[in-house]
Amino acid sequence: MADLKYLTPRSPRQRVDGVLLLDKPSGLSSNAALQRARRAFNAQKAGHTGTLDPLASGLLPLCFGEATKFARFLLDADKRYTATVRFGTTTTTQDAEGDVLATAPVNLDRAAIEAALRAFRGTIRQVPPAYSALKHQGRSHYEYARAGIDVPRAAREVRIAALTLTGWTAPDATLAVECSKGTYIRALAADLGAALGCGAHLAALRREATGGFSIGDAIALDVLEAQGPEERMRALLPVDALLAELPRVAVGAADAQRLRDGCAIGPDLHAPPAERYRAYAPDGALLGVVTREGDMLAPERMARTSL
Repeated sequence: MADLKYLTPRSPRQRVDGVLLLDKPSGLSSNAALQRARRAFNAQKAGHTGTLDPLASGLLPLCFGEATKFARFLLDADKRYTATVRFGTTTTTQDAEGDVLATAPVNLDRAAIEAALRAFRGTIRQVPPAYSALKHQGRSHYEYARAGIDVPRAAREVRIAALTLTGWTAPDATLAVECSKGTYIRALAADLGAALGCGAHLAALRREATGGFSIGDAIALDVLEAQGPEERMRALLPVDALLAELPRVAVGAADAQRLRDGCAIGPDLHAPPAERYRAYAPDGALLGVVTREGDMLAPERMARTSL
């Protein structure tokens, strides 16, 4: 007899629009966490706003439905992390998941670490890890690394807004890091170990904040999966939570329809000086994101329907 689980029809996926602040557990990829959350909501469409390595835990904003259209506005946001750097051991991946390359004695004190941190604050040039998702000739760097092929990795400018030593119990240092998009905390750990002459790797990482969102408002994956449908829906933030840092502009009914039709509006709008805005219809519903073109406002990314 056929297994009944293969004969039971699945319920159709439903439209879900909103943002979920997920506290991703360590040991799970961002995509695996996303798919589990999507199944919990039975949602048609979902995406995340910036990958966390499987080793890392913490804040992973997930977008559902129309929110996926605006996810990129969070990708550029600064991030805040708590990182554990283990000195004396270097690894292939620059974190605890890689194979050990070398070990060295650790003869450091707090003052030496704090002195070394000064060189990593502000705008710095950072070479991405060999094991990264960056592309070279159409393939990810980690594919080359797994095959033992060394490919060029150009240094990139990143910004470390804050870097503070908050704990030291040899051989582990705890760092508070605030940084720009594109910063690899693994590479920061390895470079710090090289500067101090003993090597290091990233032993643990937790994302505490991004784009105005905080881990204190996030929900754990197992808690989400244990909730009922109504309680789960209450955990969602509205779509425009992704756009909170953009100035707001309200438009009349005629202009709202023009924006929906892909047309620019103005010039009699009283919008504060900015390059980009979140636009709302007369009833307060989100229309989407518009950009200033001279004295006009043009649609950039619009919601399918008002939200």
